[in-house]
Amino acid sequence: MSGLGQRTGIANLPLHYGKVPPWLFGRMCQLAREITVVVIDEFGAQEMLRRLSDPYWFQAFGCVLGYDWHSSGVTTTVCGALKEGLKGLEKDLGLFIAGGKGRTSRKTPAEIEDFGYLLKADPSPLIYASRMSAKVDSSALQDGYQLYHHTFFFTTSGSWAVIQQGMNEFNRYARRYHWLGEKVSDFVCEPQSAICSQCRGEALNLVALESSKARDVIAHIATEEEPDKIVSQLTKLKTLSLPRRPYITLEDIHPERLGKIFTTAYERQPKNFESLLGLEGVGPKTLRALGLISELVYDTPVSLRDPARYSFAHGGKDGHPYPVDRKTYDNSIQFLIQALDKARIGDREKLGAFKRLKTWQ
Repeated sequence: MSGLGQRTGIANLPLHYGKVPPWLFGRMCQLAREITVVVIDEFGAQEMLRRLSDPYWFQAFGCVLGYDWHSSGVTTTVCGALKEGLKGLEKDLGLFIAGGKGRTSRKTPAEIEDFGYLLKADPSPLIYASRMSAKVDSSALQDGYQLYHHTFFFTTSGSWAVIQQGMNEFNRYARRYHWLGEKVSDFVCEPQSAICSQCRGEALNLVALESSKARDVIAHIATEEEPDKIVSQLTKLKTLSLPRRPYITLEDIHPERLGKIFTTAYERQPKNFESLLGLEGVGPKTLRALGLISELVYDTPVSLRDPARYSFAHGGKDGHPYPVDRKTYDNSIQFLIQALDKARIGDREKLGAFKRLKTWQ
């Protein structure tokens, strides 16, 4: 399938709770809108996707908007501010945003379809990309982070990017995953090109290059082995003494409950691992079970490699490194608004000043 994506990075952030103050969120929406308009006006909507898919750029963007420099909330709040700030401008900018936090994330397919009449491309591949990126980071890569946020960005031409986040209540960290659909790549083999992380460990990594043989074996097991035989093999494994591995516990695997999923896979006959991953109902437990069989019955191990590998302008919500300076924040918004207004009538002096700042670096 053409137009598949590449995960471009991961960021790990301390898990924080609470809400952004209304006075700050309103300003974040305005400044996020104006910065986005400038980027698109200067470089195009595709460049905005590239920047959003860069975990470092996104983190700096959140800092400029005045949110916490290192908390999990920067992901959900910045994405929410972007979505709210660009409402009504999607058609003019050629940039659309779907999804969000919690229940809102499950509305992503419907929201993509709602914008379908404005697109130059079939929205079906976009819905597929949204679903598969979430499946990869929640099921094919089992790193201990449960997804709770999924925002899907896309353009009129069908280009896309994803920002999604999961939480690990044990280590009190959140992990943010960035995807960019610009490059034609493979969803299930090394989809990431850069990882940012301060919190690494072992993971059941079915999308690692080292897991290539295991993916083939898992797809073979799901399509060639009768469901009763798979359940029987798992039941036997329950009696074995296996090495301790934090990513796998036999207590989590109940063969009798997985039988229905194995039957569905066997009847549907997915042609490869990606097709298997895309089947409804095939989630982390199913893949852990099939991974066990791959390693212990067919001697084909799954990779345990964890793929995981900032700036202030207006202060931060929690007062670090200093409280948000509302006057400076409002001046920044007005500066961009005025610069854009003048640019539209041919006077690009203020925007040009931004470019000249590079000469001072």
